Amino acid sequence: MSIVIILAVLAPVIAIGISGFRIAQEYERGVLFRLGRFRGLRGPGIFWIIPLGIERVVIVDIRTRTVSAERQETITRDSVTVKVNAVLWYRVTDAAKSVISVTQAPAAVYQLALTGLRNIIGQHDLDEVLQERDKINSLLKDFIAPSTVGWGIEVERFEMKDVELPAVMQQVMAMQAEAIREKRARIIKAEAEHEASEKLAAASLRMMGNPAALELRRMQMIAEVGAENNSTTVLMIPSDFVTLSKSLTQYLRDHSSGAKQVAEAA
Repeated sequence: MSIVIILAVLAPVIAIGISGFRIAQEYERGVLFRLGRFRGLRGPGIFWIIPLGIERVVIVDIRTRTVSAERQETITRDSVTVKVNAVLWYRVTDAAKSVISVTQAPAAVYQLALTGLRNIIGQHDLDEVLQERDKINSLLKDFIAPSTVGWGIEVERFEMKDVELPAVMQQVMAMQAEAIREKRARIIKAEAEHEASEKLAAASLRMMGNPAALELRRMQMIAEVGAENNSTTVLMIPSDFVTLSKSLTQYLRDHSSGAKQVAEAA
């Protein structure tokens, strides 16, 4: 009978003692409070707290968290309305501060990220937002990181994911890009023509000093035309014949002028 009484007395004590055991995973830490006051961290692994509400533990996950910020519609410095998505990576470095210093730390970090995203985008022009993403991402991180240090949270990365432009602005940018491509094409074509003209001028000067080279070039052109299998008829006239015809024309012109002068004198 006495054994039964002893067991009846010890059983609740044992049950209460067992109820004080807690287990924290490797990626978790337990923030311990005793009668409302912070008493330290527990875990990872198994640990024991005083039951009956004397001690209370808050489990905090210290792994890196990924948060996708909802699309924010904001206005850039040059008055262009854009919609921006961003992604935030952060982790808890001090579990005690994340519980004691701020209420609902994940929600606080998220709202701070949204505010920083709108402020940073509003301080830059559209071209900077589109072309200097690394700079914008660095500014986003630097904007919220100092505020989260006091909460025991480290911001690892905060980057823009997508920038959506109005349809009208997309058309304008497409026209601008097309104009830039056309400009580059014309510049390249002009440079090629300039270089070709310089080469042709140098070649013509060299051929003037060597008539045989001109004949060889003419024969090469005939061969190229014939290789195209077209119906073009080419008549080759040696350059000596051209020179002879010029000399004969000049001689006849001079002779006719002298005959006219004799006739007028008679």
